[in-house]
Amino acid sequence: MSNDDEASTASGTPENRLRKELPEEIRAQAPTAQEPEEREESGEPTLTGRQRLAKGLWPPRVSRAQLIVALLLFGLGFGLAVQVASNSDSGSALRGARQEDLVRILDELDSRTQRLEDEKQGLEDQRTELENSSDQAEEARKQTVEREKQLGILAGTVAAQGPGITLTINDSKGTVEADMLLDAIQELRAAGAEAIQVNGVRVVASTYLTDSDNGVSVDGNKITQPYRFKVIGKSQDLEPALNIPGGVVQTLEKEQATVTVEPSTKIVVDALRPAKQPDYARSSQ
Repeated sequence: MSNDDEASTASGTPENRLRKELPEEIRAQAPTAQEPEEREESGEPTLTGRQRLAKGLWPPRVSRAQLIVALLLFGLGFGLAVQVASNSDSGSALRGARQEDLVRILDELDSRTQRLEDEKQGLEDQRTELENSSDQAEEARKQTVEREKQLGILAGTVAAQGPGITLTINDSKGTVEADMLLDAIQELRAAGAEAIQVNGVRVVASTYLTDSDNGVSVDGNKITQPYRFKVIGKSQDLEPALNIPGGVVQTLEKEQATVTVEPSTKIVVDALRPAKQPDYARSSQ
């Protein structure tokens, strides 16, 4: 090798020396790096290592598989966020409730639990009687008649009597509205009322109340104050349900109405509803 070649090789960059040592096929495919002088002559700015790194990262090159995975992860995160938010809302609703509301909710749950337990026990007793009866057909007939009477009480087609309370609401100011009386009916039902009569109108599952001139209408029958509820049920449950803090009695008294609750060992509910034949439903047996 001549002195000129050695000087040229010594003055060349390591990259140029490496390129000369590579096979000709690979050297032809490899991109030729521009010398600083060439970049200056071409007008291209010299990039630092950090700038070349940033240029390699942006704009990002995303494949279809990466895009699908990103969308799936986004959907999963969104679903988890919605579920956490819904759980937080349900929990915060109870945390923000007043103490008297929480007490009322607990009382209602306890009463409903007790009624379900009583109903379960009654069904088990009926099953035991059927299993132990010497004449199961006669026993079944008796239970059918008794069941018919119970359904008649619930439907309002037969009269009923038993222990309970009388709720009287005097509304001299005319401020009591239909929704307030409806709240009283719902509170009584939740406390275990089995039969209710309001001013001579039997209350059943389909009963509705509306406001009318100088009074309230129950199932289209206009009634005026004083509103008198005859309720059959366990008075030890019915009376406290009406008098809980923030309950029916306090709400009516805020409207300047006078409310009295009188427990009794015998309440007679004798207002009847005509048995209505369904238009479309028929027995499947």
